[in-house]
Amino acid sequence: MGNIEKGYTKDIVYKITQEVSKVVVEQRELLRFSLTALLCGGHVLLEGVPGLAKTLMVRALSKAINVDFKRIQFTPDLMPADVTGTKIFNMQTREFELKKGPIFTNLLLADEINRTPPKTQAGLLESMEEQTVTIDGESMELSSPYMVFATQNPIEYEGTYPLPEALMDRFLMKLILDYPSALAEKEVLKKYNRGFTSIDLESAGVKGVCNTKDILICRNEIKNTKVDEDLMEYIINIISQTRNHPFIEIGSSPRGSITLLMASKAYAVIDGRDYVTPEDIKSVAMPSLRHRIILKPEVQIEGMTEDQVLNSILSGIKVPR
Repeated sequence: MGNIEKGYTKDIVYKITQEVSKVVVEQRELLRFSLTALLCGGHVLLEGVPGLAKTLMVRALSKAINVDFKRIQFTPDLMPADVTGTKIFNMQTREFELKKGPIFTNLLLADEINRTPPKTQAGLLESMEEQTVTIDGESMELSSPYMVFATQNPIEYEGTYPLPEALMDRFLMKLILDYPSALAEKEVLKKYNRGFTSIDLESAGVKGVCNTKDILICRNEIKNTKVDEDLMEYIINIISQTRNHPFIEIGSSPRGSITLLMASKAYAVIDGRDYVTPEDIKSVAMPSLRHRIILKPEVQIEGMTEDQVLNSILSGIKVPR
């Protein structure tokens, strides 16, 4: 792709952020982490109560980067073929024809993923890891970039199916959404009072500011970002602590250390730097690891959270100079 102009990714991310912010209020950090995952080629699990603009953000993001967007509403009766697609016999041609499922897209929103049984959830595993889909023994590549945004409600547990560890580990980040501030909610009301509707991004002026080629160029810039050997040791120390901490039943897999490395590189590039700092690693540690550890039952009963334990791990490890 030739020489990449320094700051190219920072400029692209700024443009995308400006467009998405036309419809999504006070979610800059959420959007930055989402873009970090996108530039790493990873996937995001969004956890929050309904009505926090999760779908709106993903739709606006797909519009800003000019890619295809599809949404699947996961339900208890959804079958794997409803996600991936299937082959149907054509009576006229006397041949089987492929009917592609919604998984064939660039940005896929898997809405309320924990409402569907594990068999259907597993339909996403291959696509998230290998960017391919196998239907009736035939393997097909998905478009690039390909990214899954999955949502789940943290409050309602009745009628839900907790995500298996193998699927959780496929997500580069787990982002937790909270209620907006009073100021932000007032801004939302003003937008709707002026006639904005969440289904009409055109009226809000959201437009495409880049394309798939730009995303691939940004990914190339991330590959060339320098990481000092001391910082790699720092990452290994963090992951090692999750496996030996007295409050943690199961620590992070090696995929967690890879995620910390790649996410910190992307985070640095978004800031316009071609090198990683310890602060980059600390910034991405929480969303990268909170879903990769399982606390001991007695710790959960006491009300401790994954974030609190991870914070204690980060504060107890010497930061390299």
